[in-house]
Amino acid sequence: MRSSGAGRWSLAALVIVLALIVAIWPRDRDGGTVVDDGTSATTVAPVDRRPQDDAQALAPLRETAALRACPEPAGPPAAGPLAGMVFECVGDGSATDLAAGLAGRPALVNLWAWWCAPCAEELPVLEEFAARAGDTMAVVTVHTDPNEAGALEKLAAYGVHLPGVQDGSGRVRAAFEVPAVLPVTVLVRADGSVAKVLPQPFHSVDEVTDVVATHLGVDI
Repeated sequence: MRSSGAGRWSLAALVIVLALIVAIWPRDRDGGTVVDDGTSATTVAPVDRRPQDDAQALAPLRETAALRACPEPAGPPAAGPLAGMVFECVGDGSATDLAAGLAGRPALVNLWAWWCAPCAEELPVLEEFAARAGDTMAVVTVHTDPNEAGALEKLAAYGVHLPGVQDGSGRVRAAFEVPAVLPVTVLVRADGSVAKVLPQPFHSVDEVTDVVATHLGVDI
């Protein structure tokens, strides 16, 4: 009888421990379980966007945000860390081979998230820089949180129309091996190789033009 009683107590203790584990298991901002893939300080879900962010839900947000189209392939075969990776274009939901779209000209790739305060200050600066750069180089954003609706709402509020891709699973971060901070700007050469990773926010267009000249040799 004593063995049976001890067994029941052991089983009860095990149930309590499992309940505590479930209660304290980390969850993301939308209630889903967070998966730590080691690529970000704030862990990300293993999908690029939330299930509720379907085409129908995003359509009015996309119309309001009025983002420019993602770059289309126009140069030599894509190379570099992003080669072969396909993402959803935030502006219209189309599939975008980012490396192919950037191939053949230098590019500025900016990683951000809808909840990032420094990103809110920096994105309008990058919008102004892109207008100044014209066709000299590509400027593309990468939204690194599964909440794609949040990204569209923020971009509309900021008045930023830069082309961008949705990357809630953090593939761009992992490919570029960038630090676990936001925002991060990656300067990419025309051949797809990384010239410089800049884990810092920019506060003026002149700051951006200076780093582009220094690390890419491009005068804007």
